[in-house]
Amino acid sequence: MTQFARDLQAACRANGIDYAALGALRGDHALMEALPAALGATETVFAAAHIASRADGIHLPAISAAARVMRALADSTPDGFGNLRFAALANCPPHSPFFPAAYHQGTAPAFALATEAAPLAVDAFDRANNLTEARANLVSAIERAGETLARIANDLAARFALRFAGIDFSLAPFPEASRSIGAAMEKLTGAPFGERGTLFAAAFITDCLNRANFARVGFSGLMLPVLEDATLAARSMQYTLDSLLLYATVCGTGLDTIPLPGDTPTDALAAILLDLATLAVKLDKPLTGRLMPIPGLRAGDMTQFDFEYFANARVLETRSSRPLRVLEDRQVEFKRHKTQLLTD
Repeated sequence: MTQFARDLQAACRANGIDYAALGALRGDHALMEALPAALGATETVFAAAHIASRADGIHLPAISAAARVMRALADSTPDGFGNLRFAALANCPPHSPFFPAAYHQGTAPAFALATEAAPLAVDAFDRANNLTEARANLVSAIERAGETLARIANDLAARFALRFAGIDFSLAPFPEASRSIGAAMEKLTGAPFGERGTLFAAAFITDCLNRANFARVGFSGLMLPVLEDATLAARSMQYTLDSLLLYATVCGTGLDTIPLPGDTPTDALAAILLDLATLAVKLDKPLTGRLMPIPGLRAGDMTQFDFEYFANARVLETRSSRPLRVLEDRQVEFKRHKTQLLTD
């Protein structure tokens, strides 16, 4: 696998492609053990592993294997930076265009578009005088952008005999205030990210995305990557890992670029992924875990990355390191049920 990853990186560089993904393995696949070496030998290649799905439940050995990959990457790559390029996937369908979650299914070629669209929310809420206007502004902005992108994508699909899978409007940020989803949420609520009202803002933005009409694929939810958003990074002492799990119940992509203590053991990483997988399966939504133990740092320390796509943040506390006995089993399925709403 290492040589294949190197060859893929070389081919991409020769053709002007910045990043590529190996796709997503089943978490119990034998090649999982080769992923740390393959990612460590490259700089621009991503990969992922499936740990759970609504159809099959939570795969406990896969969770343990994904945690071992994260621990190995933390130990073997400078500043644990290799974990930027690996994620555990829970209930994630194919064709999401965001790395590391991206993987293809089937033999016919297809493409999808990922949007760095947090500025749409910043502008929409900045122009709003109330929640009604905020919702209308954001839904309208998403639909206008979606229509333009779909028109271009459909033309490309026809010209090159490809299938256009859709657009993932997960409002991905960039680490500056004008492109921060955290800044948009603060404009909406008037409170700092992490304080009361943040859960409401997460649900509100997700509702706007659900109301918008566009060619939908992937998460199309709210993305809260701690190290990739200037506001989330700046407020990183005001919320916890549990806060981010709570926000994931009403919005998008899970735990993304989470700085953790450098000595976080494999068992603690697996415990975090187990909770994430449980939410994904019980709520039937796609969630990912991109956890980044930072060698030499403890909870509360500031990261020191020199990377254009990162804003430095405080390291979050994991709260647990003890092994979980349940991870010694193989598979957990939850009974499907319908929720009955009571009305007057």
